[in-house]
Amino acid sequence: MTLLEMKNISKAFPIEGGIFRKRIGFVQALKDVSIDVRKGETLALVGGSGCGKSTLARIVAGLLTPDSGDVLWEGRSLSTCARQERARLIQMIFQDPYASLNPKLSVGTQLMEVVRLALTPPSGTLSLKGEGKAGSMRATCVDLLESVGLSGDALSHYPFQFSGGQRQRIAIARALALQPRLLIADEPLSALDVTVQAQILALFKGLKSTLDLTFLFITHDLAVAANFADRIVVLKEGEVVEEGTPATTLVAPKHPYTRALLDAVPALPR
Repeated sequence: MTLLEMKNISKAFPIEGGIFRKRIGFVQALKDVSIDVRKGETLALVGGSGCGKSTLARIVAGLLTPDSGDVLWEGRSLSTCARQERARLIQMIFQDPYASLNPKLSVGTQLMEVVRLALTPPSGTLSLKGEGKAGSMRATCVDLLESVGLSGDALSHYPFQFSGGQRQRIAIARALALQPRLLIADEPLSALDVTVQAQILALFKGLKSTLDLTFLFITHDLAVAANFADRIVVLKEGEVVEEGTPATTLVAPKHPYTRALLDAVPALPR
């Protein structure tokens, strides 16, 4: 079953120059990209820097608007969804765990804001009141932290008190607070050391199984894509050049660009 459809997505960014910052050109980040994401799968978008992976992810998340094309959720255009409705369907984890959390707010405050939204029904009013509301939200925050391998003690601490891997776990917990059906992970491992990368990848696999999540996984690491993805889409200069399972795409690539990406992976010394 198709959950998400990216249909003929194009996006260009202007280049400005001169004293008056006039437009002198543009960069075509995406060119008529069409990709389907099936319910329950992990789709990996791979490609070199500047190929349009993150731009496409931000369009799906609603952080950017395409110049043309549309994003459909179970056949319905997401452009017709209110911002809060879209946030309940799709959440995004960003590349830099040091920049994705507010350094001035405690972890508890940042999680509470999202949990409060999650507990707010469409009417806009919470049914819980007073201590009952606060207790329920705190318990939910503790459950979220424990689901990503952290203790509830983290609620009273600030982001600077955590390592990069721990911060990424907190960001994942925040993304899960709205119980999204699609989780976008934009290069979530690139700022972490190899050991922590393996731990976070194992966490993603566990969450996918227990929460029945669908993943749109952005990476330049072909080994990660081969290990985690059910299907791989290769982007080059804003266009899809190859698509298939890891076994077909990475073992027997058809496009020269995919072969070039594989050839660029350094071999381990014998």
